[in-house]
Amino acid sequence: MQNHYTLVLIKPSAVRRRLCGEIISRYERAGLGLVGLKLEQFPPETFAKLYQEHQGKDFYPKLVEQMSSDSICALVLTGPEGVVEKVRALNGATNPVNAAPGTIRGDYAAAMEPDNIVHASDSPQSAEREIKIFFPDFCFK
Repeated sequence: MQNHYTLVLIKPSAVRRRLCGEIISRYERAGLGLVGLKLEQFPPETFAKLYQEHQGKDFYPKLVEQMSSDSICALVLTGPEGVVEKVRALNGATNPVNAAPGTIRGDYAAAMEPDNIVHASDSPQSAEREIKIFFPDFCFK
């Protein structure tokens, strides 16, 4: 079986609220493996690279500022084909107002402000690009 990977970032507000363990355990209980983990404050340039497709949008400067304001918990998760979609389903709707109870955003985020608790890659191609930003030496095998 081929390994498939995705990136999750537990955002600063969730780190401050001490939710990392609970969030990670949800992914693990869903059958996903944790193969990369960093708790670190990254500079704004890192998030400028991550969110490059949003440059020029109204929310972009605040997003980069918010993500670089404190430590994040960066995860590489592995699972069968479809791991990206599985993680996004576990996270719930991007806007927590629309996230179902029982999802990570539905349970822990009330609104988009200050943030929506987690970032997750939206495709296998994005996952590979994003993992390399936070884990430059990660070996895809």
